[in-house]
Amino acid sequence: MNQESGNSSSHHPRSGNRRDLVNAPIPSTLLIFALPTLLSSVLQSLNGSINTAWIGHLIGETAVAATTNGNLVMFLLISFVFGFGMASTILIGQAVGRRNIHEARRVLGTAVGFFLPAVIGIAIVGWLLAPALLDLLDTAADVQPLALAYLRTIFIAVPPMLMATLLMMALRGTGDSLTPLWFMGIICVLDSGLNPLFILGLGPLPTLGIVGSGVATVLANLIGLGAMLGYIYWRNLPLRLRGEELAFLKPDLAYLKIIVLKGIPMGLQMVVVTTSALAMLSLVNRQGVNTTAAYGATQQLWTYVQMPAMALGAAVSAMAAQSIGAGRWDRLSDITRAGIMFNLLLTGALVTLLLLFDRSALALFLGYDSPAVAIGRHIQVIATWGFLAFGVSFVLFGTVRANGEVLRPLLIMFIAMYPVRLGIAWGLKPWLGVDALWWSFPASMVATMLMAILLYKRGKWRRRHVMAPDPQALREDECQHQCASAREPVAACAQWDEPRLAG
Repeated sequence: MNQESGNSSSHHPRSGNRRDLVNAPIPSTLLIFALPTLLSSVLQSLNGSINTAWIGHLIGETAVAATTNGNLVMFLLISFVFGFGMASTILIGQAVGRRNIHEARRVLGTAVGFFLPAVIGIAIVGWLLAPALLDLLDTAADVQPLALAYLRTIFIAVPPMLMATLLMMALRGTGDSLTPLWFMGIICVLDSGLNPLFILGLGPLPTLGIVGSGVATVLANLIGLGAMLGYIYWRNLPLRLRGEELAFLKPDLAYLKIIVLKGIPMGLQMVVVTTSALAMLSLVNRQGVNTTAAYGATQQLWTYVQMPAMALGAAVSAMAAQSIGAGRWDRLSDITRAGIMFNLLLTGALVTLLLLFDRSALALFLGYDSPAVAIGRHIQVIATWGFLAFGVSFVLFGTVRANGEVLRPLLIMFIAMYPVRLGIAWGLKPWLGVDALWWSFPASMVATMLMAILLYKRGKWRRRHVMAPDPQALREDECQHQCASAREPVAACAQWDEPRLAG
């Protein structure tokens, strides 16, 4: 019997760009699956850099400072969605591994049905509380008017932006990382291209200044989300909801409980990293403007250095989730090893290039004659190699998360970011001087890696049940759904009685 039956073959879901993550060769499949995710991250970062450049050149430095406040709030919101999106992705991946498309659609319906009203509510509340948020961030008085106008416009972009993010993560859970790449490209090209048009009011468009940048973001994400939904239905991809399946948009409480309980710790990890970075920035700011400028330029470069690790971690998690769902626990070690190997190669290559051409790279942000360049080169030499350990940790976390282990990675990140990183930066400063700040980065990354290895080797994450409310009931539910669609006798579903959940 087919995975899904219907009255016409035209209703069969197409694989599209979806890859078989359960039976295909591991190294090549993992790399090919991870590269589009990596390119999506690069596009996002480039889009942010280009938009900042437009604002800086067309409006001025005050406007750049205003967008910084808005982008910080947006990052925290994306962190919120990341955790829930990752939990949904794992559930979808395990369902696809069990060849249960019906279950995958139910998970997506629950996620969309819950988060769409939630993000609309966030947008409304955020628009109303924007002045209070800016006060909380200690936004300078001369920046406040521009920051308020920009932040309120960005809150209008929250629903399409976060729903597009959720949908892209869900598609990756099915094994499709190319479709999210194409539509991330569309969003980024539109956003970057529309920015100067709305800022300056070119042609028939009104001159909107900094609000124009936010309007460009709103339109780009609305168009990108609409186009992605249209493509999913046009190509009849596995996650589309039709007919009776639209009832899945009413959240299933069993799935929602898993998404929330697993999503909150994963979202909190991003919050822990962000708050730790803000605490570090306060320590760096005390060292003078040149050190702060050097640190800021270094952070820009590190954004790109950590991208391979994040893309490989997401790919490993999706691949491991499908393998767990299929009962192929024997593949997990090979998936993890391949992820670590590719991380060391890709991140190692970027670290090497950055150290070889550090002066030129820093000069892109600081100028060749800036005294901050020498400080930045010093920071790079001390700290950049730590991203090799950072990448290993991300891969190991990707594997253990695939079976629902989310609390211990959160605890590990908290220990690494606070007692280790901030402890070294603050506690060793009397002996190492300002270098204590820079040594705290590789020290915390190595500490994270060692604790992640211990969790992977000794943790009880393998003994957990697969992330599903009731696997046997899910198989029976899928059976009934398929047989009803095909008008076949229930006895034809006997094949679904075979146990598929090993371990």
